[in-house]
Amino acid sequence: MPSWCEVDLGHAVRQLKQEPGEGLWVGGVTLPLALANLGLIDEYEFLVQPVLAGHGPTLLAGLREHIQLELVDRHEFRSGAVALRYRPTRVAA
Repeated sequence: MPSWCEVDLGHAVRQLKQEPGEGLWVGGVTLPLALANLGLIDEYEFLVQPVLAGHGPTLLAGLREHIQLELVDRHEFRSGAVALRYRPTRVAA
């Protein structure tokens, strides 16, 4: 069950998505997790750097349900980094 913060967040983001423009971009750990749990992310873009850190926050740790993704675009940079763009296809149990 969503918390009152998630309900307010969900309402605000739904309103913003109705506005004209190119869309909303978010980053970090906490906000994307809350939006993913509310089913409000239309696309995910991951930038993979060729560095192993071995510490730090885990991306989308605590996600309530699995989300099946479909690769829609990829871009490789000279640095070795790769940008991967996905769209959710369905929520998997």
